[in-house]
Amino acid sequence: MSIEKILVVDDDELSRAYLSEALQRDGYSVDNACDGQEAVGLTDKQNYDMLFLDMRMPRMGGMEVLEKVKKTSKETTVIIMTAYGSIETAVEAMRKGAYDYIIKPFSPENIELLLKRVQERQKLIDENKYWRSKLDSNVENEFVIDKRSKMFGILNNVKRMAQSKASVLIQGESGTGKEIIAQSIYAHSQRNTKPFIKVNCAALSESLLESELFGHEKGAFTGADLKRMGRFELANGGTLLLDEISEVSPKIQSKLLRVLELEEFERVGGSKTLKVDVRIIATTNRDLEQEIEKNNFRQDLYFRLNVIPVIVPPLRERREDVPVLAEYFLEKFKTGMDTPLKRISKEAIDVLSQHDWPGNVREIKNLIHRCTVMIDSEVLMPEHFENMLNVRKPKKASELSVGQTIEDVERELIYKTLEKTGGNKTRAAEILDVTPRTLRNKLSRYKELEAGFGLDIDTDSDEESNVVEESFSH
Repeated sequence: MSIEKILVVDDDELSRAYLSEALQRDGYSVDNACDGQEAVGLTDKQNYDMLFLDMRMPRMGGMEVLEKVKKTSKETTVIIMTAYGSIETAVEAMRKGAYDYIIKPFSPENIELLLKRVQERQKLIDENKYWRSKLDSNVENEFVIDKRSKMFGILNNVKRMAQSKASVLIQGESGTGKEIIAQSIYAHSQRNTKPFIKVNCAALSESLLESELFGHEKGAFTGADLKRMGRFELANGGTLLLDEISEVSPKIQSKLLRVLELEEFERVGGSKTLKVDVRIIATTNRDLEQEIEKNNFRQDLYFRLNVIPVIVPPLRERREDVPVLAEYFLEKFKTGMDTPLKRISKEAIDVLSQHDWPGNVREIKNLIHRCTVMIDSEVLMPEHFENMLNVRKPKKASELSVGQTIEDVERELIYKTLEKTGGNKTRAAEILDVTPRTLRNKLSRYKELEAGFGLDIDTDSDEESNVVEESFSH
């Protein structure tokens, strides 16, 4: 919800007209009220996104208007207008639900900066509502898993984690779903009606991150023309997600440690200590214990964050989830789309299951989404995405890779040699430096596989050798 409709309430006609004209020039729809009683009458008839409210007015004062407005419209943003002598009253009004106060006289620039800050706050509120609606719609469905999956135990423990206020540290590679786990913990917690605020620690410089987390006072640094609330204040009573916590500087680590230990902090440039009640969930794609050894991360902060540890395994370590995820994302993306794609072939599933997925769940999600847009076939085949993904194709006899057993390598070498000799076992045995009997014995063990290589090999056609059988494992 953006700020569109504003009500200006002030008994001073010049002040009221000055502010209304400034707001209208910025494109806002503005109504006016000359006292509190008229303001309450207007708010009863229609909803306002924002009120500029003078404290001292005839018939009904600003504090009484504030109380009445907040009873009927808690989401309305109220800005108190006050003179220097009544700042204490304005602070009391903020305790009762006002967002901020502004001191008369003020300039259009002051109003513009204030409105920008309010819009930023509203954006956070809207994002919070969005995530809550996603969670209410069972967002953890994105964690479609096989019952044998390593993720099964983690997801089963989400509700248990949610009941505590203890900090949670979620570690795992990018794209594994760390943020969705964090959202699920929040959704199942008793704080799920309070804010869920996210900060990407890797996206901001040290100074910007400090201001983003803790807020700043007016004049704290160049450009700080107004006081600003930080994410800790906005998340008070709720949950704060610190994404990529490993990227914060030592200075910010120190301040975070204090908040975790004492639940208090000061805004940048301020001296007043603020108390907050915030649950911390942190994520990282780095191994924090290794970062501690490199002196990049504080050990005491690590212990404070790692009260409840969650290690999210990469998709290559839970390949059993690949077919389930591929089918799920196909159903998700083809719904409501004009795409002919209806199913994934077994051959395509086999190839997908062999891929290492360096981008994890995010990578397979993007691949299937791309296929629903680009593929004109009803059935997804391996050749449809071989140019989209560096997938492993089914191995030929000539291909070797780390992870094969000696027996696997031996079998592949035998078949390659037989291909070269046109199926002549005597010649193949000579090349391999073994007896024909050794080769025949081994081929009898591989008999079930021979048809798969398309070789016309008759195990009884060659002359049997009298040489003592040798080992082929040297």
